Amino acid sequence: MDQLFSHLAIADIHQGLFRNIVSLRESVDLFDDLTDNPEERLMAQQVEFHSKPQPYQSNFPEINRPFEDALWFNAITWPFKNWQESRFSDGSFGVWYGSDTVETTVYESAYHWSAGFLRDAGFDKEESVVIERKLYNVACDAALLDFREVAHRYPGLSHKTDYSFTHAVGARIHREGHPGLLNMAVRHEGGVSYAIFNPNVLSSPQHHSQLTYRLQNGYISVEETPGITWLKIKSDLS
Repeated sequence: MDQLFSHLAIADIHQGLFRNIVSLRESVDLFDDLTDNPEERLMAQQVEFHSKPQPYQSNFPEINRPFEDALWFNAITWPFKNWQESRFSDGSFGVWYGSDTVETTVYESAYHWSAGFLRDAGFDKEESVVIERKLYNVACDAALLDFREVAHRYPGLSHKTDYSFTHAVGARIHREGHPGLLNMAVRHEGGVSYAIFNPNVLSSPQHHSQLTYRLQNGYISVEETPGITWLKIKSDLS
């Protein structure tokens, strides 16, 4: 792996990246099934609010804080506060993933939803499953390690299910304090995936659009406008 790093280039990135996360098109009361008492639901909501981290300080908190804080947390901070195992992390630190195209985020997230979450939960055999997604555009300004030109020489960088090699790569990047990397997307041919290890290189989150994923008959139909298929992907992408 040491030879891998000696062949890397640096990509000076100053552009917006797309972040694709689970969300709802319409907000719902998450506690309405726990109690019919409005006061008890309000208390539960207050407990939830005070338990969440507050990572963003607005210049006009009395006006913007509730909206900007939620936007910043959802689009940038969440993976750094909620560590999970992923391609470049063994779960001992957080990594933010995004792409420079919406399509790449869709292919990547569709795989992890169908072959990951639904299969683990036993829902992959259901006749129809629906999930809502939200897209953010986040500014990235960083000198990133560029793995694109060497990816063909190190197949472990793009293995679809075995993350042992990339965990070792990510551990070194995290230990040495590099801000992040870019690599060829694994599940979208020609796409590029970005893995960010330092939240300080991300800024200016903006809501971009909303998507609906419908898993049915072995395919995921992706809708930008509800009821109108924009993209269709085989659900078993492994």
